[in-house]
Amino acid sequence: MRFAPTAEQRQFAASLHDLLAGADTPATVRAWGDGRHEPGLKIWRDLADLGLPALLVPERDGGLGGSATDLVVAFEVLGYHAVPGPLAESVAVAPSLAPRESLPALASGELLATVAQPPLVPYALDADVAGLVLRVHDGAVERTGADGEPVRSLDAARRLFPVRAGEVLGTAPAEAFELGVLAVSAQLTGAGRWLLGQASAYAKQREQYGRAIGSFQAVKHLLADVATRLELARPLAHGAAVTMTARDVSAAKVAAGEAAYLAARTALQVHGAIGYTAEHDLGLWLTRVRALTGAWGGAAWHRARVLGGRDG
Repeated sequence: MRFAPTAEQRQFAASLHDLLAGADTPATVRAWGDGRHEPGLKIWRDLADLGLPALLVPERDGGLGGSATDLVVAFEVLGYHAVPGPLAESVAVAPSLAPRESLPALASGELLATVAQPPLVPYALDADVAGLVLRVHDGAVERTGADGEPVRSLDAARRLFPVRAGEVLGTAPAEAFELGVLAVSAQLTGAGRWLLGQASAYAKQREQYGRAIGSFQAVKHLLADVATRLELARPLAHGAAVTMTARDVSAAKVAAGEAAYLAARTALQVHGAIGYTAEHDLGLWLTRVRALTGAWGGAAWHRARVLGGRDG
C-alpha cells in the first residue's frame, strides 16, 4: 500500500502553504480569540478560492469530489499554520451531514458549518460565526443552533457552544465522524511539524555556556525523538484515509496526538521561559495542540476502540 501524496496533492498543499505563509496567521488567531472574526474569514475566503471547502462535496453539487487522502494532505497544512475556525467541521464533516440544498454554498465557501456530536463532541465549535449548525444525536442529523454562552477552551481561539435539539434532517452516516477525527489528526501532525521546526531553529540561536544549545547531545536527542514520533504518526493518518476503518482512524488520532503533544512539550523546554509569554507565537500552537488532542474523542476513548473496546 502506497501512502505517498500524488503530484496533484503536493501541488495543492504547496498552494495552501504559500497562501497561509503570507497571511500572518498568528495575528489572525489572536484576533479570532478576541472575537474579531474578519481576518479569519478573509483567510477562509482565500482558502475557498483554492477549493478547500469544496474538497469533499460531490461534483454534482459544485464540489471537487475529493477523497479522505486529499483531506489529510490539506489539513496537515492547516494545522501547520494554526488556522482558526471550524475547519474540520465545515470541510470534513458537514458535506456528509448537510442537506443537499446547502452543499453548493458549502463548496463555494459562502456557508461555514459546524457540528456537535455528543458525547464525544459535546459542543459546536464557533457556532456564532457558522451559518449552519448541525447536531448528530442517536444516529440522526439535526439542524440546530447555539444554546447559551460559549464554554471556555484552553485555546482562546476555540469558542465552544452548547447546542439545543433541532429539526431532524435524516440519518447520519458513520463516515462523518471518522472524517472529523481524521481531519483533527492531520491538524495535529501539522502543528507538531511547526513546533519541531521552531524548536530546531531556536536551538541554533539560544546559547548556554557560550554554545548554541542545539549542539548539546541532550537537546539533539529531544528533537530527534519528536521527529521520529511525527514521522511514525503521519503514515498512520494517510493509511487511515485509505482504509477508513474505525480502528485505523483511532490509531491515527492517538499517534498524532501523542506526537504533537511531545512536540509541544519539547518546543516549550527548548524555548525556556520565553515560551510561556503571551506575546510569543509559540503559545498559540501549544494551546491548539492541547485542545485538539481532546477534540473528536480523547486518547483513552480512541485507544479503547483500537483494542476493540468500542464499536466503530
